[in-house]
Amino acid sequence: QVQLVESGGGLVQAGGSLTLSCVASISIFRFNSMAWYRRAPGKQRELVARITSGGSTDYADSVKGRFTISRDNAKNTVYLRMNSLEPEDTAVYYCNGFAVVTYWGQGTQVTVSS
Repeated sequence: QVQLVESGGGLVQAGGSLTLSCVASISIFRFNSMAWYRRAPGKQRELVARITSGGSTDYADSVKGRFTISRDNAKNTVYLRMNSLEPEDTAVYYCNGFAVVTYWGQGTQVTVSS
C-alpha cells in the first residue's frame, strides 16, 4: 500500500519560514507528479505547488516567489520550502502523488500568527 507521510508543520510568526517534507513508501519516480495542497478553515482545498517526474514545477499565484517545491529522489521525499509566511497561509497541508490513481497523506498543520 502506498503511503505518503508529511512532517514539518508547526506554529510560526508572520514573515517566518518552514519546510514541509513528504516521504513516500515507494520510489517517487513512480509518480507522474507530486504536489502540495492545502485546506484553510472554511475554504476548499487548493493546489499550492506541483512538481512533475521531469522536474517541472508550477505554483499557485498566492505563493509564487515565496514557496519552493523540490524533490530528493534518493530519499523518496518531496519538500515545500515556505518563506515569508503570512497568516493567510494557515492551513492543513497535504502531500499528493499521482500515478494512475491519486494518493494523499494525512496532512500537517501550519499556523502562521500575525
